[in-house]
Amino acid sequence: MCGDDPLAYRMIDELMTRYRVRVTVILTSRHRGHGPQIARLPVDIVESDRLDGDAFRRAGIAKADALALVHQDDVGNIHAALQAQEVNPKLRLVIRMFNMSLGHGIRQLFSDCRVLSDAAMAAPAFVSAALGEVAPVFVRLSGRTLYVARRSQVRTGDVVCGLAVTMARGEPDLLPKEQDRADLVLAVAKGVRANGDDQAAGSTDTSELVVARNRPVSRRRGAAAARLRRWRRRPLRALSTLVSRKLRIAALALVALLVAGTAVLKVALGKSWLEAGYLAVLDALAGANADEGAPAVVKVTETVLTIVSIALIPIVTATVVDALVNARLALALGRLREPISDHVVVVGLGNVGTRVIRQLHDLGVPVVAIDKNQGARGIPVARELNIPCIIGEAHRTETLRAASVRTCRALVVVSTDDVTNLETAIQGRALQDDLRVVLRLFDGDFADRVQRAFGITSSRSVSYLAAPAFAAALLEREVIGTISVSRKVLLIAEVPVCAGSELAGAALADAGDVGEVRVIALLTDRPRTTMWDAPPQRRLKADDVLIVVATRAGLGQLLTRTGPPEPAVGADSPA
Repeated sequence: MCGDDPLAYRMIDELMTRYRVRVTVILTSRHRGHGPQIARLPVDIVESDRLDGDAFRRAGIAKADALALVHQDDVGNIHAALQAQEVNPKLRLVIRMFNMSLGHGIRQLFSDCRVLSDAAMAAPAFVSAALGEVAPVFVRLSGRTLYVARRSQVRTGDVVCGLAVTMARGEPDLLPKEQDRADLVLAVAKGVRANGDDQAAGSTDTSELVVARNRPVSRRRGAAAARLRRWRRRPLRALSTLVSRKLRIAALALVALLVAGTAVLKVALGKSWLEAGYLAVLDALAGANADEGAPAVVKVTETVLTIVSIALIPIVTATVVDALVNARLALALGRLREPISDHVVVVGLGNVGTRVIRQLHDLGVPVVAIDKNQGARGIPVARELNIPCIIGEAHRTETLRAASVRTCRALVVVSTDDVTNLETAIQGRALQDDLRVVLRLFDGDFADRVQRAFGITSSRSVSYLAAPAFAAALLEREVIGTISVSRKVLLIAEVPVCAGSELAGAALADAGDVGEVRVIALLTDRPRTTMWDAPPQRRLKADDVLIVVATRAGLGQLLTRTGPPEPAVGADSPA
């Protein structure tokens, strides 16, 4: 394992507790990053400032079965993989990359390699939480597309298996024995809406989302048309994005005094509204002419208007300059150029935030992005997609106001600093009491307490969502997808039955431990077919492949029961 960040820590914990393999870690220092947490685990540690041949030889890579490169550095990980392959050409590689287009090409350089993106795995969970959807999982298997939905939103015949009971208080009950109890299900998408009794009133059939996500251009055009209509109906609201609040208040106060002066002159001099307004404007802008014979009330009014004139011209000048400066900043930095509402505010444009804004944009959802660093990875992406982007500290009230948090539908905070994320969420709630907040936090226990104490809508951990798939890839197991249920994770995986394993020759029903594993399909070798409704009494053969939905613990137990008598990665060999 090469890395010392949250993903590396969770992967090590997953490998040791779920699969019981020996792990050696190469990190910069056991005293920095997540080094102290990793050092507390029963692992071998090699400290090295560089990932080079010397570090790999000290880690015993010549006898290792697999190598995980999980630094947030695409080029550095590729370079390290090339060096490791020179030492051990048979090494299985799992490489973390953000640029998956590059990653797909890199796989061709190595005989046994998986390229994974933790950001790509985690981003759908943040998107679905922001939009209030059940889960963002769409998996294509043997000619079928499976998706996650509420039982009330799908036809009974389309349900593949029950996933969880989420309506009760407390933690969700995953893979319940009585599948009819599960309100969250895995279903077959057939591209048609349920109707009548099959669909809850006012709900959206998730199966249609499969079709909708294939036509993002039309949805984006619809969103743009909606914004144009709002602009035509309320053009004055554009001033709020170009003129500061203090200047608006000062200008309104002076205008109020000008109107009051007009009214006094009308009454005192017996003039019409037009004549009184004419005199008031000239007095305010050109200065009053002293008239010793004028009534006292006229003298007082002209004195006030003269004082107003001292402040009015600078205020008008400042307002114009402020609007011009803000307009230029808007064009330069992609800031808001029109009033906006019912949008999603995304804070943090790193790996995950970049994926989140791209997916929301593809779904036709208006987005405003915030990052304190103008050189953040997602800034070019935001500009390419014409997404307004504010450069500033997200936990500051004025930054959130500039992003129109008061009128947004959700605030998604995905920077890498837990404290800053929490502070931003609290400030967002102060601006909108019922704001939907989706928070990125590493520590699961801390996240649960935060949700309860502050009423945060939901919290997610990127490393928690991605670690199971990375760990399974190291052990040559194919994790097809992950399903986030609250802060728990279910895995969709392909598990081959090896010759001589405990389940070879056993009934299919024996593979499903209640509460841990659900077998949803069986891939047979001769002939190669997919059996979606295989009989429970069917005997499993070597080279059969089980497609399962399982908890992390359940998948670990199933891998033990389907593996060969001598596992490829055992207790005496480092991974």
